[in-house]
Amino acid sequence: MLNSVYKFKSKVWVYPGEAAWYFVSVPKALTTKIKKSFAGMQRGFGSLPVKATIGKSVWKTSIFPESKSGCFMLPLKAKIRKAESIKPNSAINVSLEILSDLPISF
Repeated sequence: MLNSVYKFKSKVWVYPGEAAWYFVSVPKALTTKIKKSFAGMQRGFGSLPVKATIGKSVWKTSIFPESKSGCFMLPLKAKIRKAESIKPNSAINVSLEILSDLPISF
């Protein structure tokens, strides 16, 4: 069975624009491991469905490969940022569970 839970620490960064998006990047080595383990299971834009945990907040979302670095990035909803007092450049602990058993839906 594939290991589907991964833990890491990463800094929050902001994609600039009118409605700035907040993300954390999955470290390169971990991204490589996840891509190898779940090859062929990626969905649109190379995404993988995940259950993310930061502090006491748990939610389902997807991770996406960032075009320049190739690392997966996890989007951080405003609700999560507020609940966990997350600010840009904060170093946060993240747990990701890859949800490989979900059916694909469009």
